[in-house]
Amino acid sequence: MSTARNKVNEQISAKRSLLCVGLDSDPMKVPGVFRSMSRPVLEFNRSVVRATEQYAVAFKVNTAFYESRGLEGLRDMEETLEFLPSQCLSIADAKRADIGNTSTMYARAFFDHWNFDAITVAPYMGFDSLEPFFDYEEKLIFVLCLTSNPGSSDFEEEPLDRGMPLYLRVLEKVSVWGRNGNAGVVVGATKSSQLSAIRKAAPGLFFLIPGVGAQGGSLQEASLLGVDEHTQSALINVSRGVIYPEGEFASVEAFEEAVAAKAAHLQTEMERVF
Repeated sequence: MSTARNKVNEQISAKRSLLCVGLDSDPMKVPGVFRSMSRPVLEFNRSVVRATEQYAVAFKVNTAFYESRGLEGLRDMEETLEFLPSQCLSIADAKRADIGNTSTMYARAFFDHWNFDAITVAPYMGFDSLEPFFDYEEKLIFVLCLTSNPGSSDFEEEPLDRGMPLYLRVLEKVSVWGRNGNAGVVVGATKSSQLSAIRKAAPGLFFLIPGVGAQGGSLQEASLLGVDEHTQSALINVSRGVIYPEGEFASVEAFEEAVAAKAAHLQTEMERVF
C-alpha cells in the first residue's frame, strides 16, 4: 500500500478524525490582525495549521489561491508546505491533467519539486493523461468523480449510452488505474444520496470529500458513508468553515482559539463513526 495512504490512515485511526483542512487562503479574507505583517497569507496559514494540527489528518492547499498572486503566492505555497506537520497528508488541489509529456512535468512539479503527498487530477483526457501521476506509487492521486458544484450535472451525472452516468464510468476506470493502492476519487458531500453506492462500487479507493460547511453538505452523512470497512480511507475537507471564523480578533492567539474550536467541533462530530 502506498506510503501516503498508510500515513494518513494511521492518523485517521489515531486521531479518530477525517478532517482535512483546506488552505484556500484569500488575501482579501485574511483577518486584520495579519495584514500588517510582511507575509500575511503565510502567517495566516501558519496560525491555521498551529490551531488545527491536533484535529486534522490532512491539509489541502488549493493552488489557485497561490498561483493567482504570481511568484509571491508560490513562495507562500512553498513555505507553507515546509511547515505542514509531516505526519499529516499534504494535498495539492491543482486539478491537473494534459497529454502525457505535459502531465509528466506537472507530476514532477508537485511530487518531486514540492513533494506533496497527493494531488487532485481531472480524468477527461483519459488514462495517458493521468499515468504519469499514477507512476508515483507511494503518493495518492485523487481523480475528480462526482463533484460538489451544481454544474456537475452538466457532464458527470449525464447517462452514457448504456444508461450508466459518466461519474460511475470514471469510478470503474480509476479502480483499475491505481497502483499500490494510490488511487482515490473526489466525491462531493452534497451528493450524499449517491455516496453510499459509490463507496459500495469502489471499496478499495480513497475518498476525498469536499462540500461540507459553506456548500451545505452533511458532515454526518459524509463521514458515515465515505469511510471504508476499516473506518479509514476517507477525508472530509472543510476550508471556509474552519479557516475563516466569524468576528474580529484582537490577537493572533484569539484567532487561533476560534479556529481550534471550529476544528475540535468537527473532529468530535466525525468521531461518532469510529
